[in-house]
Amino acid sequence: MKLDGLIHRVESYLPGADVDVLRRAYAFSAEKHVNQKRASGEPYVSHPLAVAGLVADLRLDVPSLATALLHDTVEDTLTTLDHIRADFGEEVADLVDGVTKIGRINFASREEHQAENLRKMILAMSRDLRVVLIKLADRTHNMRTLDGLPVERQEKVAQETLDVYAPLAHRLGIAWMKGEMEDSALRALHPEVYHQLKRMVSKKKTERERYIRNVQSSLKRKLEEAGIEAEVSGRPKHFYSIYEKMRRQNLLYEQVFDLVAFRVVVDSVRECYEALGIVHANWTPVPGRFKDYIALPKANGYQSLHTAVVGPDTQRIEVQIRTRDMHRVAEEGVAAHWRYKDGAGTELADVQRFSWLRQMVEWQQQVSDPHDFLHGFKESLFGEEVWVFTPKGDLRHFPQGATVIDFAYRIHSEVGHNCTGARVGGRLVPLRYVLQNGDTIEIITTRRQTPSRDWLKLVVTPRAKEKIRAWLRGQQAARSQEVGRAILERDLQRHGIDLGRLESDGTLERVALELGVADLATLVAEIGYGRRAVSDVLARVAPGVHPAPERAPGRLQELLRLVGRRGSAEGVRVSGLPEVLIRFARCCDPLPGEDIIGFVTRGRGVTVHVMDCPRALEADPIRRLDCVWDGAAETARPVRLEVLVANEPGQLAAISRVLAQAGIDIRKAEARTVAEDKALFTFEILVHHADELRRVRRALTRLKSVVRVDRLRV
Repeated sequence: MKLDGLIHRVESYLPGADVDVLRRAYAFSAEKHVNQKRASGEPYVSHPLAVAGLVADLRLDVPSLATALLHDTVEDTLTTLDHIRADFGEEVADLVDGVTKIGRINFASREEHQAENLRKMILAMSRDLRVVLIKLADRTHNMRTLDGLPVERQEKVAQETLDVYAPLAHRLGIAWMKGEMEDSALRALHPEVYHQLKRMVSKKKTERERYIRNVQSSLKRKLEEAGIEAEVSGRPKHFYSIYEKMRRQNLLYEQVFDLVAFRVVVDSVRECYEALGIVHANWTPVPGRFKDYIALPKANGYQSLHTAVVGPDTQRIEVQIRTRDMHRVAEEGVAAHWRYKDGAGTELADVQRFSWLRQMVEWQQQVSDPHDFLHGFKESLFGEEVWVFTPKGDLRHFPQGATVIDFAYRIHSEVGHNCTGARVGGRLVPLRYVLQNGDTIEIITTRRQTPSRDWLKLVVTPRAKEKIRAWLRGQQAARSQEVGRAILERDLQRHGIDLGRLESDGTLERVALELGVADLATLVAEIGYGRRAVSDVLARVAPGVHPAPERAPGRLQELLRLVGRRGSAEGVRVSGLPEVLIRFARCCDPLPGEDIIGFVTRGRGVTVHVMDCPRALEADPIRRLDCVWDGAAETARPVRLEVLVANEPGQLAAISRVLAQAGIDIRKAEARTVAEDKALFTFEILVHHADELRRVRRALTRLKSVVRVDRLRV
């Protein structure tokens, strides 16, 4: 790509465009990147120029093209956004800011860094979808030039592309970008598979091209005989789609029959259905393979009729039938909706169809954990969807496996919280009912119903998961307030101090501020959670008091006499009790590295819980004992994991291999089918530390077939 070629291409679809801006942007970029080279050895400016060429392929406007030329200047040079703003204006500066990664902040992990970059991109694209189109053009060119990077770096970039950018291109309806990125990723991640497929496809190239010509000519003739003028084209499938089908169905290349897809483009919707009738009249349809995406468009706006038939020579072929406008949307996706206005920038027509983006923006603002965020982001992008109707006939899209609880939370948080079931076509169904295409859903609610932790196992949408977690956290916070107040009142009374007086005269509010806590309620909650010691408060309200280490008073002392004494086992030390029987709560299965708290259990020693375990918060505060992990302990602890995967051959072996490579022992494994295309594995594994568990979960989520990985707690 040369600058003159870029300008010529832009002028072909934007007559009268201010191409001087592009000349200035190119000169600016060339100057800032003058001493930089790409990994391939080419001058760095070749990259932004190529990205601008891809943006031109999407037929975007001049500010988008200028941003493509400038997109790496802030990230990779000393240029600031103020420089961009001064030379190219506010619009281009905002676009460059949206495209620029977060690079000057220290993050605890690569996962956290990736999560924050995705958050920034989501927020930027919610304000202006041009941001994500430029990001996709950038990633497409990076994948084209991947060979210049070290192998390990190639694999990381390729995996991220499969996890995030290719599904994002699919969601935005840009099919050619998705296909190219997936094929490039396959070449980097599985080069032997890619080159074998390439050889196999090339071997039959002449035969395949002759077959495509014959089918094209036959189909065009039959359509003309019916008075339908149509464009008929045929192409072999992408390597990645062939690979996925072979892997999913455990097939050899020779066993994959539908390797060729044909496209019929006509003038009207009526002719689409007429053409479908002609295809089915001449070739036998394959049962279950017809999809009407014209009457029921995909969430990204895609419309077509899809069918599979047994064509000439008994070969299976796929046929897509659409109008010219549908074809433009199918090829360009969201970019096809942009309207260009002289000197007035751009606006997105019909942006409401991208409801998944609005939901993602709302959800990402509520999720703080990087692992949960990345997991939910990928779940939102991947997989097929089901469409269902509200009682008023409005259409809603959901990921496969969504239940009526997901539907209820899509309507409103309170509807979700109070959902007791639903009517589907007039028939009562329970909360676990999985939505099916074409269902009409009517949610049933009652004020007596509230969410439970078990609901998290029934929902798949990030919005529903986060709303349930937020409600549970709220309940825990309320309980921690009660527990914290009881503990504070008890310990202050021990020293003759009245809690009510300290509250009324504002002393405790002052203490909270001195301890760096937002307010008194937060201080009391932290005491309830066990994150703050009462001695911190006592030192400020009664500086002359120097309490001795706490001894278990009254009823607690009696309980301790009843539990008996033994050497401290399992790597936990209990405050003030060097020798006591230790057991771990099965409700939360504490791991070294997690904050813990102990409770005296009559006749059974001290039971150790995770600090924020709901059952720990509900326990009697007088039975609480501070606990810490013994740093020298190396005892492995049992943990239960639930892994939801695509129901394909070899999944148990793949998961077992990941666990074995991580040095994890499997004590128990169970498997069951939960939907037509999903399987659920439950493992009990031995883990030494919370960090080890996090690494294992990350490794499992990198498997392409894995939908989610959850730690099971009662």
